[in-house]
Amino acid sequence: MLDLHLPLMLFVLALFLVLLFLLNQMLFQPLLKFMDDRDNSIAKDLEASKSMSGNSDELNAKAQEMISNAKKEAAVIRQKAIDDEKAVAATKVVAKQNMLEKEYEASIQKIAEERHFLRTHLLSQMPLFKESLKAKFSTL
Repeated sequence: MLDLHLPLMLFVLALFLVLLFLLNQMLFQPLLKFMDDRDNSIAKDLEASKSMSGNSDELNAKAQEMISNAKKEAAVIRQKAIDDEKAVAATKVVAKQNMLEKEYEASIQKIAEERHFLRTHLLSQMPLFKESLKAKFSTL
């Protein structure tokens, strides 16, 4: 029925082992080396990205600190500018009030002089008014 040929079986076994050896040398070892290299490369990239993310967190913290310092400085500068402008406005208000007081005093003095002038003028014209009133009453 079934004939077993020992030399043929040994030849097939030898061919199988040679083929296995050649495939191991040409295909499996380079493929395994490539996969190991790829795993190592991925591990290095992950480690580098972790160190970079840690570095970026530090840089973000520094940037936030610089921004908060800049905001504080801006607030101080803004408040100083507001205070300076308030001081300038206050001095202008005081100067304007003094000028208005001087003008008020000058106006009061001028009105007093005009009043005095009108009084003296009316008093000097009093005899004429009396004469004209007498003339009008006499015609009635």
